Amino acid sequence: MKKFIAFAALSSFLFSCGSGDKGELVGVQGKKWHPEKPYGMSLVPGGSYIMGKSDDDLANIGDAPTKTVTVRSFYMDETEITNSEYRQFVEWVKDSTIRVRLAIMAEDQGQTSTGGNKGTSIGDFAFADANPETMTPYDKYMYENYYSIGTEDDMYAGRKVNKKVKLITDTAKYPDEYYSEVMDSMYLPLEESYNGLRTIDVSKLQFRYTEVNLNDAVKKKGRKGFIKKSEPVEIYPDTTSWIKDFAYSYNEPMHNDYFWHQAYSDYPVVGVNWKQAKAFCAWRTLYKNSHIKSKGKKGRNLINSFRLPMEAEWEYAARGGLQSGTYPWGGPYTKNDRACFLANFKPNRGDYAADGALYTVEAKSYDPNGYNLYNMAGNVSEWTDSSYDAGAYEFVSTMNPNVPDSKNFRKVLRGGSWKDVAYMLQVSTRDFEYADTARSYIGFRTVQDYMGTETTGVNK
Repeated sequence: MKKFIAFAALSSFLFSCGSGDKGELVGVQGKKWHPEKPYGMSLVPGGSYIMGKSDDDLANIGDAPTKTVTVRSFYMDETEITNSEYRQFVEWVKDSTIRVRLAIMAEDQGQTSTGGNKGTSIGDFAFADANPETMTPYDKYMYENYYSIGTEDDMYAGRKVNKKVKLITDTAKYPDEYYSEVMDSMYLPLEESYNGLRTIDVSKLQFRYTEVNLNDAVKKKGRKGFIKKSEPVEIYPDTTSWIKDFAYSYNEPMHNDYFWHQAYSDYPVVGVNWKQAKAFCAWRTLYKNSHIKSKGKKGRNLINSFRLPMEAEWEYAARGGLQSGTYPWGGPYTKNDRACFLANFKPNRGDYAADGALYTVEAKSYDPNGYNLYNMAGNVSEWTDSSYDAGAYEFVSTMNPNVPDSKNFRKVLRGGSWKDVAYMLQVSTRDFEYADTARSYIGFRTVQDYMGTETTGVNK
């Protein structure tokens, strides 16, 4: 024991001599850090504001009394998530699903890659860890102790797919019958096809992610049991919502074209429920961090997670720095001095076309508010991460208030939509929908926590 203590003391002495700190307490030195503004987002500087109805509550709902609260700084998407952006998520999931299915088929057939990565056989699509002899010591260890075993609900969890070989979409160029079988399994049966077109079976496009309930974990003093993998989430938007939401109404063109057609790429995605919006946030975080890792950067450069905004954050951002405003532009009117409407909603007792649009408008329409955020009123209602409780303002904290009730499936909506009257567009109006419900007038935008505390909305 004495020898060990002496060795430890000597080691620490030698280390301090070569550190260059002259024996002073200088702290652990690292590379200077500069915040990176996420693409397509604006910084909302933290601060305090009066949350709730500053004007008369005309609907007499009484669920938004005034309350002074403070929120920390965060980044927010300048626009609602568009069809184009959400399609990127769908395409990534489709690509990953096909690659995993091809890799499983290759393993079932006992085939491995020929090394050419040209897609000449099903073997070229085998798992990248199918040959342990070509793996690094760390990857080999992880494969032997974790990935080769899988998990209780996924025997292929952690396996690495081969992303170097391009997927083949031309049926005339499929390399073999095994590849053809996998691709055929991704499409609807022939009897469900029409107009000579076979379409992807969107129920096969599922995404799972892991999350931890930190509130419960902290209370129970441990993460065990609070780190959970989500149920498989079918991530394709419910395009049928355009028909289901409106009885005795002809909206088939929107059902057929709105999500996938290029004409609507810059319009907000709709038909996405709260669970799908959460899955998108998890994927966006994974996608960015995967890029960072591919560049060989260290773990401390990984980004904060993208997430849905809390209700208080959303209202603070919607106000755009204006205290006690009725709308993002202030108010109290919904028209400017040239008699032009300032948002996309249902004015004049039901004249949908009066504001220049029958349904949604492009995500970057009308003027942005003081934080450069577009359509914080109207166009589509937006999911938040908060659960709805009519009396929440009476008991939530004044610092970053939130109601993270996992057992309450009523989730707060904010902002109003293209089908709503002006009252729903007010920045203080609260609404809700159930987490598993998708509507043709509900979309979302994401936020990301700001690293640091010096940025606030208070003038210095």
